[in-house]
Parts: sequence; structure tokens; C-alpha cells
Amino acid sequence: MAGTTPDITVRGAGVFGLSVAWACARRGASVRVIDLYGPGSGSSGGVVGALAPHVPEAWNAKKAFQLEALLMAGDWWAGVAEAGGTDPGYARTGRLQPLAEEAEVARARERVAEAEAHWQGRATWEVVEATGDWAPVAPSGWCVRDTLTARLHPRRAIAALQAALGSKGVTLSVDGEARGQVIHATGWRGMIEMSDALGRTIGNGVKGQAALLRYDAAGEPQIFAEGVHIVPHADGTVAIGSTSEREWEDETATDAQLDYVIASARRAMPALEGAEVIERWAGIRPRARSRAPMLGAHPLHPGQFIANGGFKIGFGLAPLVGEVMADLILEGTDRIPEDFKPQASGA
Repeated sequence: MAGTTPDITVRGAGVFGLSVAWACARRGASVRVIDLYGPGSGSSGGVVGALAPHVPEAWNAKKAFQLEALLMAGDWWAGVAEAGGTDPGYARTGRLQPLAEEAEVARARERVAEAEAHWQGRATWEVVEATGDWAPVAPSGWCVRDTLTARLHPRRAIAALQAALGSKGVTLSVDGEARGQVIHATGWRGMIEMSDALGRTIGNGVKGQAALLRYDAAGEPQIFAEGVHIVPHADGTVAIGSTSEREWEDETATDAQLDYVIASARRAMPALEGAEVIERWAGIRPRARSRAPMLGAHPLHPGQFIANGGFKIGFGLAPLVGEVMADLILEGTDRIPEDFKPQASGA
């Protein structure tokens, strides 16, 4: 492509689409983003923003990709913030996970060596006593603390990517003609479209409900307890989430399932008892059949590309997703794990 400016169209303005657009624009491509519903209109417009690793054992390509993404996130989001002047709310504050019984404590301690082996000395996994004002209820008296987990504010991250793209002259619109190389980052609706077209389940949407509480724990670690993420943001709020619902009638409605999630969070973290619920949120997350992101050649559109299926870890993977897709589209370099390619989900 020497002597030319690559022309890129991204369909979808969630975190995957905007991250791909930013990675391409930063490398000099001419980029446009098209999304019928507007930026961050799906699950990327949520409130939780937990960037958390899987356990450091049974190591595989997905966990290695996630590790690379989490380790690069600080510098990557700082670059986004510098370019556009908008703070995504990123901070690597770590995470506490309470341990209920001695068997869990023993398993957690066994994972210390796995983290040392796989996390490259750039983060730690340790077992610590559950003490202090910001500590979850832990029947064993112990918690896992890791220093790899980070957080950002999803809506602020989307706004930061928009601002960074604006600094490069990138336009975002609700319609328009696709030109040049086309990347589809169309979320759960794109998953349904593929499944319908191919006559088999390639992916679908999973509804999540979450809440935002007024409680200032800025700088404190996240908590993962009773299957619930508890994420302190820098603005004096704490996000609580989320449900995983395969069936729903109203994609944006909240109900008693969210009440249960909030009650679980307060049971796990007594400090949150009485904290005001200032927002209830629901949205649909795109989930590929393989549960991994779907990256690479689009199965329905020859010569075009797909970046979809972030599901619960989309914001955590987004920086590296953007870069590997830019590598593929602009340089012809394929760094995508085989488990992330569409054929892994049967496409």
C-alpha cells in the first residue's frame, strides 16, 4: 500500500469497532465508522468495566491473548486519552476474591506458581487476609488478590475513543456507503444475522443487567464475589454486575434479577449496604458459540472482516483486538489465535 492511503469502513461503534477504527486511523488509514444505533448503543454503553483475567492455570492461547491485552491496556488507553483529551476512567487497581473454605484457599495458593510462570513477572496472584474497611466477607478469612485486574468506565471509554478518532478526522455516522476494506463489528445482531444466514448457531446475544451505586471507593480494588463484579469507579460510584440471560423480552428492561445481583453484592460487601442505586442498566452482549471473540475473515462477506463476540471480556481485549485487526487489514500480518477465527464457532 506504499504511496496510497488505505480506505477503511468499520460497521459498528461499540468498543471493538471503535478500537479497530482507532488502531487503523493511528497508522494513517482513512477511516469511517457507521452504526445505525449510534456509538456505544449496545453492551458497550454499560456501567461495569471490569478488566479481569481468567485464573492463571490450564494456560492456552485465549489466556495468553487476554494477558497481552491487559498488560498493554494502560499505555493504550493513555494514548487514546492524550489524542482526544477525554479520560476513559482506566486504572489498574487489582481485585479481591473471597475464599469460602480451606479447600479453596489451598487451590488459590497452588495458583501462585502458575501466575509467576505465566504473568511474566508483571502482575501477581497471592492469598491475603480479608481485612480492612474495603474487604469482602470471606468465611475462610482469606482472599485472592491479583494486581493484573483493571477497570475503566465503559461510557467514558467509548467517549474517549470517539474523541481520539475525531482528532484524526474520522467520521461517525448512522448510515452511509461502505468503501475500501470493511470490518463488521456489529455486536449481537451480527451474530444472529450469521446464524440465520448459515442455518446454524454461530453466536447469539446474552442479556446482562447491572447497577450503579453512589459510593466513593475510588482507588480501591475490584471485588468478585458470589458471581458478581463490584467495580469502584473514579467518580464516586460503584458498578455492580451482572446477569447472564439467554432469553428476554425487552433488551433494556431491568427486573428482579438485578435486585438479586444488588442484594448479592451488598451481602458480599457490607460497606455497600444502604448505598443509593442511581442507575439500573440492561443490554445485550454478543457471544460466539466458542465463547471466544470472533476475529478474521467474515464468513458471509468475501474479502471483508469481522471483529465481534467480546461477550464479558470485550473491554479487556479491545486494545489488542484493535491492533491485531489493523495488522491483518493494513499489513497482511495474521496474529489471530486459531480459536478466535470464525471457523472455531462453526462459521
